Amino acid sequence: MRGAPRRALLLALALDTLGEPPAPAHPVVWMGHLLRRARAAWRGQTPRAQLIEGGLGWAAGVSCSAVLGAACGRLPWWAQGLALKPLLARTALLRAGAEVAAALEAGNLPEARRLLSWHLVSRDTADLTACEVAGAAIASLAENLSDSVVAPLLHARLGGLGWAAAYRFTNTADASWGYRTPALEWPGKVAARADDLLNLAPARLSAACLLLAAGGRGWRVWRADARRTPSPNGGHPMSAAAGALGVRLEKRGAYILNAAGRDPDASDLRAALTLVSRAALLAALVCLLPLPRQLTEARA
Repeated sequence: MRGAPRRALLLALALDTLGEPPAPAHPVVWMGHLLRRARAAWRGQTPRAQLIEGGLGWAAGVSCSAVLGAACGRLPWWAQGLALKPLLARTALLRAGAEVAAALEAGNLPEARRLLSWHLVSRDTADLTACEVAGAAIASLAENLSDSVVAPLLHARLGGLGWAAAYRFTNTADASWGYRTPALEWPGKVAARADDLLNLAPARLSAACLLLAAGGRGWRVWRADARRTPSPNGGHPMSAAAGALGVRLEKRGAYILNAAGRDPDASDLRAALTLVSRAALLAALVCLLPLPRQLTEARA
């Protein structure tokens, strides 16, 4: 298996500025439909049966995604770029954050809560304060920089479209199944652990790019708080963003990052959008570097 050519990555990034494909033609939307149908078909009653059922469902989906992605990897470079584009979402992420920021700037907290829930987070936002909405949006922008931009690019560059598609299915499965609730604790465990593994490198690269984009500000917070979140990866880009912006990011009952920072507001969310945009550019440049000779020779 070989990595996607650099010009395919460049084309995918250029196409991403146009936004997302229509939902009926979007591979990630297809993945979401498949995952919901699989969840509706679960019948396991014991934790062991649920673990096996969810694990087999993830394995089947990730295998199909990898095979289809690898098949696309044998196409000309421009076709690879077309196939890679739906697997990343830089422009959509920034637009979502900008919509929340605009609602906060207009003083429309109910709309800001709605947009936050619609675009960026899965938890209930009905009672969040304006500061909490801004903080949740900043945290989501930082985490999704890794999930939706850096990880697809990095996996595509290192392992080709097969790796990128397998990653995107796993990440979508984790977003659908990876919750510690009675219904999902066991069936979603394999997908959640696989997502943790596949995001180890992208999360840390994302944190490094955020710190570089901020001129080095925030590395002390990143070093101190990166492991304070339930996720082994999400805390890296989130704590880096918190330190770079000088804000306190808190999710009630889950984590506090940069406890000494100020409460975030709409202006901090705007600053986060600029920071994430710059970090995404830096990460893209890293992914466009030539691969080490030993790696290319091993795949020859």
